[in-house]
Amino acid sequence: MLDRVLEPEVMDSETEAVDYDSMDHSTVNRVFVTDFLAVWNRRSPILDVGTGTAQIPIEFCKQSAIGEIIAIDLAEHMLALGRENVRRAGFDDRIKLEKVNGREMSYASGSFASIISNSIVHHIPEPRFVIAEIVRVAAPGATIFIRDLLRPNDAPTLQHLVKTYAGDANAHQQKMFAESLHAALTLNEVRGLVAVHGFDADTVQQTTDRHWTWAAQKS
Repeated sequence: MLDRVLEPEVMDSETEAVDYDSMDHSTVNRVFVTDFLAVWNRRSPILDVGTGTAQIPIEFCKQSAIGEIIAIDLAEHMLALGRENVRRAGFDDRIKLEKVNGREMSYASGSFASIISNSIVHHIPEPRFVIAEIVRVAAPGATIFIRDLLRPNDAPTLQHLVKTYAGDANAHQQKMFAESLHAALTLNEVRGLVAVHGFDADTVQQTTDRHWTWAAQKS
């Protein structure tokens, strides 16, 4: 198994934001939202932790006629692009972007009826903090739906994933994806993090060749 190698927690340069936003995440985002809708309790507000450029909230609003989202991130350049993306998509009335640290949220406990997150956990040096905060701000009965990258077993597998899913991207985009895979968690690591909060380990499953998903309802 590859050792975990951390990447920057906050991608906050204009180049990183533009490169990230220009990558084709459409299929992954569409599947994420479809899978979330299949387990969603139909309640809002929904919190999106680590929204980046707000692609997931926009896709959610395209697929669902109901539901309001508060989308948070720490990167100013990501949020600036996200606000423009939301405005162009016409969802200003349903999506609100805020600069908030996912490891130390300012929201009261139990504030959100649903919580989603796509690919933020691997950015956090100590992921237990963001998991604990997600659990804290989730209301009783909240749907929790978190998906992130899965750390490969070895370097050849990592390179294969980069070639398969970022082969047409530019060099910087490929480097970002490779670093993200190297910083990701294993299935057992994630299961250990959620078990601390009383969730069954089986609520975390490998869902693609490069993703794990934690789907649960808070008791």
